[in-house]
Amino acid sequence: MSETLRARIERYYATVPLLFADVEEFGPLRLFVRKEPGAPYYGGPGHAQPAAGRDSTVTAADIARVRARQRELGVPEAFEWLAESAPTLRAGIEASGLPVLERPLMALDPHHPVDPRPLPDGVTIRALTADDPALPAALALPRLAFAEEGTAVGTAGREELLAVAEELTVNGTVAAFRPSVRAGHKTLIAAVAPDGTPLAVGHYHPANGTTEIGGIGTLPTARRQGLAATVTAALVDHARDHDVSTVFLAYAADTVARIYTRLGFRPADCTLLIADQPARS
Repeated sequence: MSETLRARIERYYATVPLLFADVEEFGPLRLFVRKEPGAPYYGGPGHAQPAAGRDSTVTAADIARVRARQRELGVPEAFEWLAESAPTLRAGIEASGLPVLERPLMALDPHHPVDPRPLPDGVTIRALTADDPALPAALALPRLAFAEEGTAVGTAGREELLAVAEELTVNGTVAAFRPSVRAGHKTLIAAVAPDGTPLAVGHYHPANGTTEIGGIGTLPTARRQGLAATVTAALVDHARDHDVSTVFLAYAADTVARIYTRLGFRPADCTLLIADQPARS
């Protein structure tokens, strides 16, 4: 991987949370603190990362101070960073009692074409607006998709989706998401059935011409129709149409990576490390 790509990815992880959060400094560690309750960036922001070039100076006391502040804020004691940019931090995080998970990254060559994918009869693909009637169900879908791991057809369908959508509406989650979508900080794309039910969704948050696409999930009863690939291709196309040139993603399973490989994504030769970041886990 070229140094330029790694630098762009590292800069992205350092700046995109600032759309939703302020930064508090704890020596060599930076903690993102949400500006408003519910403002969305994956599961936070509320995670910490090392400041550029400060990896070797992170101490156990620094980690403990950050975790204490996170407990005070009532957010997960989460850390997220590029392994290659902070090679010694993992040992310190694990020594503090937090297990660290690896998420390899893949990137798409800016010049690689990603053609639209075929859709099942009656299914449409669209970017959701803040007032789209499908938005609550689209926000609910990842919970069901990621609860049933793998790519086999599962049991959760429309009824379960509507129940979770109602929960997210009542508890204020949907209302918290609307301003971010309206401002263009978050773009959601869904494959929608003729009756308006989202069957697959994904999102991206652009910053400085770079974006990570994520949250790609398919309703378990709608799997094995190529919908995840369709949504991924649509996210890439939409991002490129909005001045994004660097597109990358993280994955957890080789079965999922194969989908992205068929679309043209290739290993980015760097790995995202996460500790106690619920949305990443």
